[in-house]
Amino acid sequence: MPSTLAQFDQPVAGVDPALVPFRTLSSGARMPSIGLGTFGSDHVSHEAVAEAVKYAASIGYRHFDCASVYGNEEQIGRVFRAMFQKELRRNEVWITSKLWNDKHGENDVIPSCEKSLSDLQAGYLDLYLVHWPFPNHHPPGCDVSARYAHAVPYIHGNYMRTWRKMEVLVDRGLVRHIGTSNMTIPKMELLLRDARIKPVANEMELHPHFQQPEFFRYLLDKGIQPIGYSPIGSPGRPERDQTPEDTSPVEDPVILEIAQNLGVHPAIVCIKWAIQRGQIPIPFSANPRNMLSNLLGVVSKPLAPADMEAIAKLDRNCRLIKGQVFLWKDDQSWEDLWDPNGRITPA
Repeated sequence: MPSTLAQFDQPVAGVDPALVPFRTLSSGARMPSIGLGTFGSDHVSHEAVAEAVKYAASIGYRHFDCASVYGNEEQIGRVFRAMFQKELRRNEVWITSKLWNDKHGENDVIPSCEKSLSDLQAGYLDLYLVHWPFPNHHPPGCDVSARYAHAVPYIHGNYMRTWRKMEVLVDRGLVRHIGTSNMTIPKMELLLRDARIKPVANEMELHPHFQQPEFFRYLLDKGIQPIGYSPIGSPGRPERDQTPEDTSPVEDPVILEIAQNLGVHPAIVCIKWAIQRGQIPIPFSANPRNMLSNLLGVVSKPLAPADMEAIAKLDRNCRLIKGQVFLWKDDQSWEDLWDPNGRITPA
């Protein structure tokens, strides 16, 4: 990332937000079908991410995916405040934030949300997610071997105590919708059984090399909107999330061929595929050209059915964000976080 923010100073024609399709949630609310992620992946400054949000809004983005753990909500909030005082009304923008793992306690959920609201200067949140289903967390910038001393497996009773406070946020009007992130089918089954207010969305890793077809279909069948992070394979993810067996969808020969035929970057093929499949991608970029290209990809000619069929065959079950830092035992495989046998991994 360049040290200067001057790259955002050049005006450019954007995309009419009215042309960007929406997903209709179970509540009837309409969520823009592409958002701008705001995780700087430990190498983009908070100020640069905020400038990216400002630029994105100027070219037609109306959906921003934030989180308290990213550490940049205060900087982004200054952009939102200026935006709502001049160019846009609050109800024209979709803002998501997330409850971090160290705030799962019953007395922490509401204050944490209020802090995000204060930092983002948004008045309310359109969507508030439980970032991970575990209270396990880690220090910023840690390596993959870091472990929280009090880490625990998924405990449904504890999660439901957190969820009850999420429901209170809706009751109080602080958030319009609540949802989940990084869940699995067995965990979601229990939540849907016990929740008073159901999740409207689940944020999850989704890209051509990691399509999660069973969980994806499950969510759609339950009326839960899948939101896909790392939609182009997260090439800028932290080093702790990189392993030798990882693959890159933007380097896949099939994706490259489709991109060449269309005259676009392979990332645009991934974005088009995501939207046509039914998920909402939230790519992060602090590069103005890439942000505009991603948005143009949404409103330009769709992929042909044959291209969609070809990409459907590329799934390698290659999870890139494995979550090793959230494990609760020594010498434990990261797969345990994801309930690989169709049941919640026990302690």
